[in-house]
Amino acid sequence: MVRPIRSAADHCAALAEIEILMRAGPGTPDGDRLDVLATLIEAWEARHVPIEAPDPIAAILFMMDQKGLRRRDLEPAIGSRARVAEILNRRRALTLPMIRALGRLLDLPVDVLVQAYEVNRAA
Repeated sequence: MVRPIRSAADHCAALAEIEILMRAGPGTPDGDRLDVLATLIEAWEARHVPIEAPDPIAAILFMMDQKGLRRRDLEPAIGSRARVAEILNRRRALTLPMIRALGRLLDLPVDVLVQAYEVNRAA
């Protein structure tokens, strides 16, 4: 019988059961149980395990890697090669126009790019 997840212990038990059921075929009783447990776990984690927004520079670097982009591909959104280096090396903060352009270029939500991050202005 599937029970609601009400505590961290219930969550751990559900994760352990999912690990056992991972090979279950779709449409089988075990496959159906896996689907229900996954839904319950997802709902519990959404309430109890908040995911922080990523650091803007880390998000930019990740999306560059995912899209196979190089630093020079950011120049239309950021400016000169030197400005791109300043941004990616955290020596200069992103500006609002850069954030908008990077959001479009990298398919990143602007709310990720406007997050505060440490800037090391001294070189």
